Amino acid sequence: MFKGQAPHPLHLRQATMEPHSVYPLLRHQYGELIYSFSGVIEVTVGPRHYLAPPHQGVWIPPGVDHVGASHDQVSFSALCLDAAYSAAMPGVTCTLAIAPLPRLLLSTLQQRRADYPRSEAELRLFQVLVDELRQSQPQETYLPMSDDPQLGQVLQALQQDPASELSLQQWAEAVHSTERTLSRRCQRDLGMSFSEWTQRLRLLRALSLLQGKRSVHAIALDLGYSSPSAFIAMFQRRMGDTPEAFRRRVLPPA
Repeated sequence: MFKGQAPHPLHLRQATMEPHSVYPLLRHQYGELIYSFSGVIEVTVGPRHYLAPPHQGVWIPPGVDHVGASHDQVSFSALCLDAAYSAAMPGVTCTLAIAPLPRLLLSTLQQRRADYPRSEAELRLFQVLVDELRQSQPQETYLPMSDDPQLGQVLQALQQDPASELSLQQWAEAVHSTERTLSRRCQRDLGMSFSEWTQRLRLLRALSLLQGKRSVHAIALDLGYSSPSAFIAMFQRRMGDTPEAFRRRVLPPA
């Protein structure tokens, strides 16, 4: 990823991240949309972790510190927008739902190896892409964290074991706190309830697991669901697709 200013007001970079890769802490003077063609990209901004599968992208405004990572191989584009183009995009980092038309435009520009507009025709493609991205709706596929010693300890433990069935009361006892105290800190630091956070954690972990070859049944059990149907219902409610439909869209063609 580029540091400083982008070479052009509209610039598109194509890249591949190898499994278990991490980009160092970066800050750009331009806005950046990270979009994955295959695989899931994780972007960390402060205490929040954003994951973007191929039908979504992570928008990072100018001047925001961030770290990029991947668990598996990822093929992605980074669309860099100067301050003028970034002004109409969201003012905060967020995950955006990428509609079919901008996905097609990103794919077309990738196939043409168009890293910046070299003709009037390419400039029009870039401008239509930006116009479409400005209509994209923010999604809630991010995971907030907490610096609180007790709550942070619970959240870190759950990241290691998303399938844990311990209640908030049991976690409170484990970290020498009370359920009421942890519940208040969840709202204060995370902006959501403990149950909402654990469900979001499982969803984000599912997005990564669906990149592999494990069955939906096995993934449901790995994440602590009592049955595949419960997992499928949660996933479809959150993502608008069944896990198998998501997998077909995410995995690159054979």
